[in-house]
Amino acid sequence: MTRIVRFADEGGTVRTGIADGTGAIRAFDGTRRIADLLRLPVDELRSLAGSTAGGPAVFTEDDVVLLPPLDGMMELWAAGVTYERSREARVAESTEQSVYERVYDAERPELFFKAQPWRIVTDGEPIAVRDDSELNVPEPELGIVLNSQGRTVGYVVTDDVSSRSIEGENPLYLPQAKIYGGSAAVSSGIVPAWELDDVSALRITLTVSRDGAAAFEGETSTAAFHRDPHGLAEHLWHAQPFPDGAVLATGTGIVPGMDFTLQDGDTARIEIEGVGVLSNPVVGDQAKLDWLVEAAERPLIRRERRVR
Repeated sequence: MTRIVRFADEGGTVRTGIADGTGAIRAFDGTRRIADLLRLPVDELRSLAGSTAGGPAVFTEDDVVLLPPLDGMMELWAAGVTYERSREARVAESTEQSVYERVYDAERPELFFKAQPWRIVTDGEPIAVRDDSELNVPEPELGIVLNSQGRTVGYVVTDDVSSRSIEGENPLYLPQAKIYGGSAAVSSGIVPAWELDDVSALRITLTVSRDGAAAFEGETSTAAFHRDPHGLAEHLWHAQPFPDGAVLATGTGIVPGMDFTLQDGDTARIEIEGVGVLSNPVVGDQAKLDWLVEAAERPLIRRERRVR
C-alpha cells in the first residue's frame, strides 16, 4: 500500500515522502511539509508523488519516526451523527435527544473542530480519557484528506476519542467532550485518493483489548453512511479558508453500549479496509500527553512514547 508519509530522520529533520509498503521511503525534494503538498492541485500532487515513487529509496521505516500527517496551518475537524448507530447512541446518552434526531436528517451536518496538528497522536502513541467523565469511547472514523481547494487527495484512519457522559449531560458541552489532550489520533500515512477511488463500502472494525482479552469488538461499513462523506467538505469550506488543507473525520458507525467505557491500560485498535490500521494505548491522565508540547520542536521524543 503506497502512502504519503511525514517523518523525522535520525537527525530530527522532518521530511515528507512516499512509503511503498515494503519499508522503503522515498523523500520528496527538500523538506516539504504535508501543508505544502496540499497547496497543490490534485493532478500536480499525483504527478509529484509518481515521480518521487520512481526515485531511489533513501530511508526505511525502521530508521525514522513516522509522524501524524498534519502540519502547518492544517486542522483536524470531525462530523457527527452521520450513521444511524451514531444517532441512536447520541439519543440514548443525551438529556436533549431531539437535537440529534433533527440533525440526522437535516441538510446541514454537524461539524466541529477537533485538533491542531501538534496535539494529534499517531499509531502506537497514547490516547487519553478525561478523568471527569464516566463514559469514554473511541470512535473509529474514515478521515478524508482535503487540499487547500477542498478536493479529496487521500484517506486516513482517525479516532475521535469522546467523553459520552459530558456530551450527554448537555450538547453545549460538546467541545469539552471532544477537544482535550489525547482525544485525537490519526494513522501515520495518507493513502492517495487515486489509489482508492471507491470508499462506498469499506469495512471498519474496532477492538478494545484489556488484560489480554477483547473487552469490546465492533464492525461497520462505510456503506452505512447516512450522508455522502465527500459532501461534508462543501459545508466545511463554505465560510472559511483552509490554506494548508484539512483532515475531516467523517463520523462513526461503531458506538459501544452505555455499559462500556475505556480504561487506563486498554488498547484501541481500528482497521479500515484499504486505508490502514491505527492502534493506541489508553491512559487515564491527560497530563501524560503533555510531552506533545515538546515534541512539536523535538519530534524524536515520540519514539520514547510509543508502544511497539
